[in-house]
Amino acid sequence: MKPQGFSHHVRHPPFLTVWGPFILGLLVSAYFVAQTIFGFSWDNLALAILALLVAFVVPQSRRHAFPVQDRVIRLEERLRLKELLPDVPAARIDGIPTDQLIALRFASDGEVEELVQRIFSGELVSRREIKQAVREWRPDHERV
Repeated sequence: MKPQGFSHHVRHPPFLTVWGPFILGLLVSAYFVAQTIFGFSWDNLALAILALLVAFVVPQSRRHAFPVQDRVIRLEERLRLKELLPDVPAARIDGIPTDQLIALRFASDGEVEELVQRIFSGELVSRREIKQAVREWRPDHERV
């Protein structure tokens, strides 16, 4: 597996590569069957409704995983920061926004302190800025 870094750490979900074309094909075939071959019937209407349901349910199921995963990352990073930075008050670490914690998960243990100080000073604000500031990338191969 290719080492992760800022330029290539984003995973492309199976939805885009497998499910997307499958659902698109299902929708097109449902429309084609319903309109051109057989005309209106209850069976064709049921097929079209099923195709629409699948088209909406699959992306929704993926969307529900993100907030849960973000909460887990937030918890892991807070625990990690409290262990690596014992001099920083816990309340201050708990005040770091989730977006920034998510970006910090890529930073190696050796550079976390510097990045956290830059976050506290307001120098680093967005996920992108924090990820770009990481020199030693700690890969995350388990992101959904």
